[in-house]
Order: sequence, then structure tokens, then C-alpha cells
Amino acid sequence: MASFDLFVIGGGSGGVACARRAASHGAGVALAEPNRLGGTCVNRGCVPKKLMSYAAAFGRGFETARGYGWGVAERPKLDFRALLANRNREVERLNGIYGGLLRDAGVEILRGRATLRGRDKEGLFRVEVEGRHHAAKRVLIATGGHPACPNAIEGLDLAVTSDFVYEQVYDLPAKVAVVGGGYIGLESASILAGLGAEATVIMRQEKPLRGFDEDVRRELTEQLEGYGLRFMPSAQVSAVERDGDGLCVVTERGRVAADMVINATGRLVKPMTDGIGLDEIGVHRNQGGAVLVQGDTFESSVPGLFAVGDCSDHGGHGLTASQYDLTPVAIAEGRAVAEGLFNDNPIEVAYDTLPTAVFCTPQVGSCGMSEATAKGRGLDVRVYTTRFRPMLHALSGEERKTFMKVVVDADCDRVVGCFMVGDEAGEIIQGLAVAMTAGATKAEFDRTVGVHPSAAEEFVTLYQPRKG
Repeated sequence: MASFDLFVIGGGSGGVACARRAASHGAGVALAEPNRLGGTCVNRGCVPKKLMSYAAAFGRGFETARGYGWGVAERPKLDFRALLANRNREVERLNGIYGGLLRDAGVEILRGRATLRGRDKEGLFRVEVEGRHHAAKRVLIATGGHPACPNAIEGLDLAVTSDFVYEQVYDLPAKVAVVGGGYIGLESASILAGLGAEATVIMRQEKPLRGFDEDVRRELTEQLEGYGLRFMPSAQVSAVERDGDGLCVVTERGRVAADMVINATGRLVKPMTDGIGLDEIGVHRNQGGAVLVQGDTFESSVPGLFAVGDCSDHGGHGLTASQYDLTPVAIAEGRAVAEGLFNDNPIEVAYDTLPTAVFCTPQVGSCGMSEATAKGRGLDVRVYTTRFRPMLHALSGEERKTFMKVVVDADCDRVVGCFMVGDEAGEIIQGLAVAMTAGATKAEFDRTVGVHPSAAEEFVTLYQPRKG
């Protein structure tokens, strides 16, 4: 029977990050995964989504090019199935890279589903994989989550999830209806619309991206509508029905016809923690199945057993689930576990300055507290905003806009929130997150020299707070 210092259950972002870091510090590590390495992010999430987002941007880019003198006689034709096939080849290549990185670090990869079988007299965990038993001093649960719908909707089995959209090869639908106005819903609708589909987003809220800053939600809605995306707000879906050769989404506000219906109401609602022996050894989970852990160590109710990423619950740090159940968060948590256990280097994950991006068109970049959250915590805030047409569109004639917002704690001048709606928001917000994590003040933003001409420089040239 093989024995390890750490046994990782789950080969997604959090599990791989923890395994590699632990092994780099000399720990004996095994990682069990029954499916492809990389988890949701690589196989059916971030990576294929971003590739398809690039493809969608090309379509609009051809129109922009006209203003710069490029003669585009007719819109180039999209081979949608070729795009999906190329996307999948890149995902397959990344799977191989993940395996190579783990093996090079000294991690033993076990192909199969792992189940906890209790502890022996020496206190070692017993883990079974494909009939073979292993022993481990510590166990990390990093099994992730899967698409789930919290409400029973008649005919929902006719819909697909983001797993299908970003993993399978299919024909581009002429009309798509997306149920849900969160990350996945907006990105899927925006991408498919950019590739030529007619897209409608049906959502329970009045505006998309619940939990985000209100100005961001309002600005994004307006711009997405300008790009042709349709919204049906404050609508509750009661059924999905067949309608001839297509489908129909039924709501109390009307019916939406579509060739494809995407259920995007809860990408990470259901952690994949059932049936792996957690209850049998006394691990406490919340009602949704996520492992309850300490926020600083990620250790569960059972000493020596840890959990990170989408399958863990550490209190949320005041954020909504969609804002912290993200790939970089799982990676940061996994590395923190490894550093604490095997390098005597406790790391605190910076949840308060967690940057995130929504890769719709236009993009959204968000870092820190929204204006409402800051006020809810009792802060006296100063707010700075700007809205302008980016230089890229000075010649294109397109009415695209960029919106930026900075929220400042007036008592100490610290920047507590930065937000952007516009081109390359995801790239720009990353640098701002570094500054905010370091505790940058508005005065330090003001002292920083901007890169000119750029959109990013606007973040360091805002000088008049918004009134009211």
C-alpha cells in the first residue's frame, strides 16, 4: 500500500495547484482524477470560453477596421464547427501540459474516482481508487462543482448547460435563449451573439450580474443592448417546451422562441462531494454539500482533511458565491494550503481585493467592494466615475463607450473598489488589484503617471469625486 504526505482528490485548478506546490516543498503527493485534468476551467469553462470570446470579437473587428481604411468588401464567413474543433484541440493540448507539470513536480497521478475509507490506527487516511488502497497523512478535497438548477422547471431537460456550449461540437443556433443573468449567462449570450446568433437573456433580476456594483450593472445592460443583446428582466421561467423544430421558453412575461436554450442559473450550485466518504468520517458540510472549512487554514471538521475551491465553504467573506467560486481563487487557496502545511509559510488569500472579469462584449473588470457594499460596512465613501469613447473607435464611428469607477474610503483615503466596463477590462483590472492589495490610497493613484494615450490612464487621472 502506497503512503503519501498529501492525497489530493480532484484534478481541477485548486487540486493541481496544491499538489504541485506541495511536491515542490518535498512532500510525497498523489492526485486522483477520473476525468481530464484541468477541471471545469480548462475543459469546459475559462479556457474554451475565452477562445470563443476572441472569435466573437473578430466579427466586430472587421467592422471597426473600415474606419481605418481597410476595405472589407463583405463580411468574412465564419466556419463555426471549425472554430469548435480548433478550440477542442487546444484544450486537449492543455490536458497534456497539466499532466506533464504534475509528473515533473513528482506528483503521482491516479486515474479514477477516489473514495475515503476512514482512518487506520496510526491516524492515516485510507483512500480507495479503482480498487487499490492508499494511505495519506492529509487529504485535500478539490472536486469542484457542476451545473445545477435550484428550481424545478418543466422541460428543463431540453436545455443545455455551459458544459455543452464550451465542450461539444454543434451547429451555431440562429436563436438562443439564455436563462440566467450571471457570469455564464452573459458570456454565453454575448459570445454566441457576436458569432451571429440572435440572443435573449431571461433573468429573475431587473439587471444582470447580481452582487456587482449597481453602476456597472446599469452601464453593462445599456451597452449590451446596444450590441443587439435582448433582455427579459424580472421574469420567472415556468417551462421549456418544444415548438415545431425549435424550443420555447415560457415565462409570465411572455414566450421566447429559440433553437437552443442554455440553462445558466447556477453553474456552481452543487459541489461534487457526494459519495466520496465524507459523511462516513464525520466531515461537516453545508446544505448544498460544500465542505465547511476554517477561513484561514481551509481545514475541515476532521483534522488533516482540507477543502478548497467550489466544493468548500469558508463563510464567503461578504461576497456572493459567483464572486469567489472562481479558478484563480481555487488556485490561491490550494497554494495557501500547501504553503501552510509544507513550507511553514501561512498565506492569507486576499478576498477583499479579489479581481474578476466577465468576458462578454464589452468586458467587465471588478476588484474590491462595490459602492453599496462599502456603505453597508459603514464606510464614508468618495466615488469617482468617468465615461468616454475609447480612441479605438474615434475613426470607426461606432458608439462604444468605456466606463470606470473608483470607490474610496474617505476616512483613510484607501481605494476599496475599482470597476470598468469596456475593452480589455480584464487585463486592466489585474494591475489595479496589485495596487489595492498593497493598500494603495487615492493620493497614490493620483501620484502615478499614466500611460498615454491609453484607456487605463483614466484610473489615475480621476480627480473630482461624484456629487451626491
